[in-house]
Amino acid sequence: MALLEEWRDIAYGEGLDVGKQKKLWEEYFKKETAIYEQMLADPDEVVTGTVKELAEKYGMSVMEMTGFLDGINDSLTEENPIEEMTEDTEVKLAFDKELLYKNMVAAKADWLYHLPQWDDIFDEEKQKELYQEQINAGTFKRDSVKVMPNDPCPCGSGKKYKKCHGRGN
Repeated sequence: MALLEEWRDIAYGEGLDVGKQKKLWEEYFKKETAIYEQMLADPDEVVTGTVKELAEKYGMSVMEMTGFLDGINDSLTEENPIEEMTEDTEVKLAFDKELLYKNMVAAKADWLYHLPQWDDIFDEEKQKELYQEQINAGTFKRDSVKVMPNDPCPCGSGKKYKKCHGRGN
């Protein structure tokens, strides 16, 4: 079983009772925060090593490091092969600062995008701008054209608007 699949079974699986799952995530978030504090203190340093080496470096289990690598992968300048990763896979943590900040906002991880280390990377205005860009990216804006009840629904269903999205839903 690949590490990522094993991590997801542990972290999201149905075998964990609510209390154990809560404890697992609390411990994980503390360790995750500590890693980000270190990485953001020197954001241009490219951290490399095997999954096992990075787990040891940051005081995590291999499974927790797998979860961390899964979470940061979309923010990296070059994604790691997380789907087939083993503990001996070489990984690289070179992240796009703006993308990482936006992905933290998208994940609603306020404990991460409010880390004081961000203040040395982006000024307050830039942080607000990135935050707003990410919030707006998920906002649906209606066209200014008024859709009449008997017009085709703009969602593309082929139904009349009044029978689809125009029902007050």
